[in-house]
Amino acid sequence: MAVSGFVPRMDSTIDGVSVIGELRCRSWDGVVADVWDVACAADARGSYVSGHPRLFIPLEKSGAGDFVVAARPDLPPPRDAIAPCQISYIPADMPLWGRGSGAHRLRHLDLHFDVDALARRLGEDLDAVALATPRLMFSDDRLLALARLIATECDRPQGLHDLYGDGLAVALFIDLMQIQRRPQRQRSPLAPWQLRRVTAFIEDNCQGSIRLQELAGLVGLSPSYFSHAFKASTGMPPHQWQMAARIRRAQALLARPGATLAGIAATTGFSDQAHFTRVFKRMVGVTPAIWQRNRDL
Repeated sequence: MAVSGFVPRMDSTIDGVSVIGELRCRSWDGVVADVWDVACAADARGSYVSGHPRLFIPLEKSGAGDFVVAARPDLPPPRDAIAPCQISYIPADMPLWGRGSGAHRLRHLDLHFDVDALARRLGEDLDAVALATPRLMFSDDRLLALARLIATECDRPQGLHDLYGDGLAVALFIDLMQIQRRPQRQRSPLAPWQLRRVTAFIEDNCQGSIRLQELAGLVGLSPSYFSHAFKASTGMPPHQWQMAARIRRAQALLARPGATLAGIAATTGFSDQAHFTRVFKRMVGVTPAIWQRNRDL
């Protein structure tokens, strides 16, 4: 699943850090994942800044050395052993400095987040304070477990279905930001006269293309408000009501002698007979031919 228009930008200066092997990278809608294997010298140093929020997750370390990160360049070397797999969340445009203490090798995952894309996918504005608050060198078993699964996806030559890695990446971001489902607002249904006008229009024109704006205009509402109010009134969105109207019209035509499936499909607005058959079976439970044969018994 490609990331439309999202290319992470990272400016970095490193000294004493060597990349081992090739970068493994995967991208989904709103998230880019990079897996790195690096060798760090005893006095390794680095500075980093990214235009997007990112998460740094150490996955495996070998050797006695450690690497710490901080929001200032003059950080002292670590005096005590650091707990393994210390995760860091770095907001967009925040400079970060790193310093090693002892030679070691490190395998880590970098996740870069496109906030606009993720907000669109989640259907809500994200917490600006949480996005702008750094969290450096912390432990979280859930995030680490998800990160390991994402890293495995990056390591696979082909990867599993796109929805698998995509789901892992979005789940990790939701957990990281502690995003909770907001209660659904109760929408008022349409007034009886509004519902009658709209459903009559759909019944009369179901075989053609009906735009949401057109239906909303019939009752003087915005498309968004109308869509929610219609569902509150009928239990289904307008396009499903239109499809049900097409199927009812098709059933009436199937009752006529000599009716052909191809002809009915064309008359009721389906693209072809196969499309008509798929929708009919999904909504009625049997194919049009079986429904017609059972009716004639």
